Amino acid sequence: MGAKGGQKVILEPHRHKGVFVARGKEDLLVTKNISPGESVYGEKRISVQNSENPKEEINGDGPAPATTTEYRVWNPFRSKLAAAILGGVEDIYMKPGAKVLYLGAASGTSVSHVADIVGPTGVVYAVEFSHRSGRDLINMATRRTNVIPIVEDARHPLRYRMLVGMVDCIFADVAQPDQARIVGLNAHLYLKVGGGVVVSIKANCIDSTAAPEAVFAREVQKMREERIKPKEQLTLEPFERDHAVVCGVYQRSG
Repeated sequence: MGAKGGQKVILEPHRHKGVFVARGKEDLLVTKNISPGESVYGEKRISVQNSENPKEEINGDGPAPATTTEYRVWNPFRSKLAAAILGGVEDIYMKPGAKVLYLGAASGTSVSHVADIVGPTGVVYAVEFSHRSGRDLINMATRRTNVIPIVEDARHPLRYRMLVGMVDCIFADVAQPDQARIVGLNAHLYLKVGGGVVVSIKANCIDSTAAPEAVFAREVQKMREERIKPKEQLTLEPFERDHAVVCGVYQRSG
């Protein structure tokens, strides 16, 4: 049952594990709140009554009371990853239990949803250079213990080698001209062979004089040079203009 106005909401798992769709008056992308009772950036929350109760009748006292699960609405206009999922991205390389290195974490809006996806057995290493955004990120991480906030420059990944283990996936949204090199530096240190890379590319941050398609093509080529084999590319219209997400798999050299 939806939390708002008693409207019926049906929760369905999305094909990406750890992501869900709330079907009601409108379909919403949601993640299961790892910290129930809390919004991170003012997003709506939906509580759904768990249909089957895992607890059996104990000592003839009758069934245990039904519990609810809380989900957070994931706004694609505020998250490149949510926009990519709604755009039909084939693989996000993150799921419950995964370890993710998130470059360009900002104040943690999207990171909080990635934390929901990987859940209590997963980890999100969230790197952000700006101290101002870093404060919000650290604050968010106090309630999401699977987030390790790192206020550092992603161009110098050795600076956080004491904090970061090997990861299954790198997500990057750093909006820098040398973004592919930054992703490569981090991949060579921390990404498992066969691990996934998801890069959000903002064309005018890389080259404001070239057509977005040309910029995306060049970035894909640079990723290849970093031993990342591109698997797919999709634009983030209508959520973001002149943005694309490129996904790939990290390969051994040679």
